[in-house]
Amino acid sequence: MKLIWKFNLVLLAIFAIGFVSAGYVSHIVLQNNAREEIVQNARVVMESALASRTYTNTQIKPLLEAQLKEKFLPQSVPAFAATEQFADLHKKFPEFSYKEATLNPTNPRDRATDWEADVVNVFRNTPEHKELIGERETPTGRSLYLARPIQITNGACLVCHSTIEVAPKTMVDLYGSANGFGWKMNEVIGAQLVSVPMSVPIARANHTLKTFMLALAGVFALTFIALNVMLHTIVIRRVTHLSKLADEVSLGHLDAGDFHSRSKDEIGVLTQALGRMKTSLVKAMKMLED
Repeated sequence: MKLIWKFNLVLLAIFAIGFVSAGYVSHIVLQNNAREEIVQNARVVMESALASRTYTNTQIKPLLEAQLKEKFLPQSVPAFAATEQFADLHKKFPEFSYKEATLNPTNPRDRATDWEADVVNVFRNTPEHKELIGERETPTGRSLYLARPIQITNGACLVCHSTIEVAPKTMVDLYGSANGFGWKMNEVIGAQLVSVPMSVPIARANHTLKTFMLALAGVFALTFIALNVMLHTIVIRRVTHLSKLADEVSLGHLDAGDFHSRSKDEIGVLTQALGRMKTSLVKAMKMLED
């Protein structure tokens, strides 16, 4: 096998290993970055909902205390305000969703579905969990969800949700007496759930990976061509010339040409050594003839 083929085989093997390794590492990094971006988006939505709850509880509800004695206003409930605020956002970003999924809600629309109830039960069974991140399939594609527990830490909540007897009559008249009661202090009664689509960030990560791999393949191809040109020019052509000349001399054609090189590299040194050997051989031949 010629030297050029051996060199190319080794070079291709190195490039192949490097290409696959770079692709694997890049894929993992880009996918992790995409997922982190999705989680960050979910946290932004979650914090927006929490801000709406806090604003409603501290600034809106106190202003409506007098009216609540005459008529129950859902707008004074932090959970209702956060859900309504997100409903407007959902019109522009239908892939995003927010829900305060509750096992025993006052408002039927907040009742947890099967998978949401599973998330709530995780928080109920493992109180040390303050946040849960997972993935699930939806009709619009794969979605990431961020969940945080809804826990009764304020006794004021029990005024409306402990028993029917102490609950505001206006609230019971609006929602009925079948649901939303029996809550206890420090009990996890539901979970805030934000769902964010994964398709766009993942597609962007895949596109970036494809672009990077194509660019890397281009760099490898150019490097491969450049190294072959350099190898042919600096090594193969010069060695081939020396080989032919040495072959002619070995057949007794002492006038085939001179071993001469101005280069100081290894091939230049070899050329000079072959030149000295030819000179010695010529002298030896003349001595034998004499």
